[in-house]
Amino acid sequence: MLKIRLARGGTKKRPYYSVVIADSHSPRDGRFIEKVGTYNPLLKKDDPNRVVLKVERIQEWMAKGAQPTDRVARELGKVGVVKWTASNNPTKGKPGRKANERAEEKAQKEADRAAAAAETAANPPPPVVEEPVAEEAPAAEAAPAEEAATEAAAEPAAAEEAPAAEGEAQA
Repeated sequence: MLKIRLARGGTKKRPYYSVVIADSHSPRDGRFIEKVGTYNPLLKKDDPNRVVLKVERIQEWMAKGAQPTDRVARELGKVGVVKWTASNNPTKGKPGRKANERAEEKAQKEADRAAAAAETAANPPPPVVEEPVAEEAPAAEAAPAEEAATEAAAEPAAAEEAPAAEGEAQA
């Protein structure tokens, strides 16, 4: 099949294209049948030398069955050789199969996390009762017992001294 397409020339970051008639199986910048125009994208859009086409030769090749590529058809539409309409590919921007699978897995994980959080909120775990450590409990209990014993021993002595002091005060 014959194509009317662009063949890139020029240097790096300075493109220059030739509009050529080529077999669809040949490489982009490879063998072509005829050069039918030029395209210089670096020129301003209103510059007449931006796109130069041999319209009669293009019409002859199209009569023989050559199909223009989308970019060339756009330029030919400006000249009036071809009626060009923008192509519509509604599935182009949609994510692919693997991306959809990843999104579904992520949504499932989020749903599982939300369900687990709701379950823990509805059924909170029983409160954890902290039992005193075995080493600290006897030491804590022994200290008050020793203090109580020393206070009890001190109270009878104080009780005995108090009446004697009262008796001396009366005499």
